[in-house]
Amino acid sequence: MVNPVVVGVDGSSSSLEAVETAAREASLRGVGLRLVHAFGWPSLHVPPGMHPWNPNTAGLRELVDGTLAEAEQRARDAAPGVEITREVTVGEPLMVLEIESRTASLVVVGSRGLGGFGSLLLGSTAVHLAAHGHCPVLVVRGRPDPAGPVLLTVDGSPAGEAAVEFAFAEAARRGADLVALHVWNTWSEHAYEGPGDPLNVVADVERLQEEEQRLLDEAVAPWQARHPEVAVERRLVRSRIRPALIEASQEAQLLVTGARGRGGFTGLLLGSVSQALLHHAHCPVTVVRGKE
Repeated sequence: MVNPVVVGVDGSSSSLEAVETAAREASLRGVGLRLVHAFGWPSLHVPPGMHPWNPNTAGLRELVDGTLAEAEQRARDAAPGVEITREVTVGEPLMVLEIESRTASLVVVGSRGLGGFGSLLLGSTAVHLAAHGHCPVLVVRGRPDPAGPVLLTVDGSPAGEAAVEFAFAEAARRGADLVALHVWNTWSEHAYEGPGDPLNVVADVERLQEEEQRLLDEAVAPWQARHPEVAVERRLVRSRIRPALIEASQEAQLLVTGARGRGGFTGLLLGSVSQALLHHAHCPVTVVRGKE
């Protein structure tokens, strides 16, 4: 059985954009699309244990059916021919989608849903899934109809290899170029950016630059050999990591990153760089977790 692309649907404009993206991703992969709508009774003030379609909640059923019907139509318009299934379940959306991710090839969500506060740049569901999802998670954000290459953030960590593999496969599916970007500075060999992200604290800058180039080449070369059809630019940039990656996303159609890199605390499931990209990138972001 081929794992489908799963998309969370809540009726918000952000989720409908995610549906269109998910439909196109399903078409590229030749798999089905699964529309998932989840809701929790506490937020609806409905007694726990009540069947979702109790006569007292008939209006709720009509609302949910209408939401899914609109989402399905958007999906069919975006990718005619994709097989679509629906799932309506009771539960917190973030937990429901985490469970769905166990049997999905990709989970797609909008950057913000109906439940968030207006001042939040990224919904809690997107952050949770990026940290805990069992498959790659694509968060639809940034400018509309992004064009350009697939942008891969390369950090050289063992966990980041899954992101490299995913990015090459995605570029091949899309017929897009791939930019493999590794940003370094003189804090890089300490594996994190220090206070103020200084660029000049290591004496042998030339040696460090050579090491960072080698790191980039070793991360990319095996996958470039497996995908000779993908045009690859290996880009080494000396700068502050987060701002440089966010700036580069302005010219990309998709940014692919690992959940955690070489820095940070080992207990964190989502690194600070990944979180910054989810909040501020100018294009959709796919977070790919490495193997446990």
